[in-house]
Amino acid sequence: MKILVFFIIFALMFYFYYKTKYFRTRRPVEKQWLSAKSSMALGLFVAFFGLNAYFVHPSTISYVIGTILIIVGGGSTWAGFRAYKHYQPLVIKEAEQQ
Repeated sequence: MKILVFFIIFALMFYFYYKTKYFRTRRPVEKQWLSAKSSMALGLFVAFFGLNAYFVHPSTISYVIGTILIIVGGGSTWAGFRAYKHYQPLVIKEAEQQ
């Protein structure tokens, strides 16, 4: 599935983008906020990779590994989203103070 490959590459690019911004910023709350965004991107990358495993090699082992990757990626995306929502108002306050 070419669309899944596109989403895999897109999520990986966003992961590297947010990690680069994470290392370049000096504000501590913004670092946590960017870390949450990169966690969401990495989780989507892993989940899309697991979903792609269903279509590339249709076998029992591939289905088991794909399911595990989807669960781990979904969990990472969910945890990153919760952290993102937690840190967003704090980032706004931090930006207003500077």
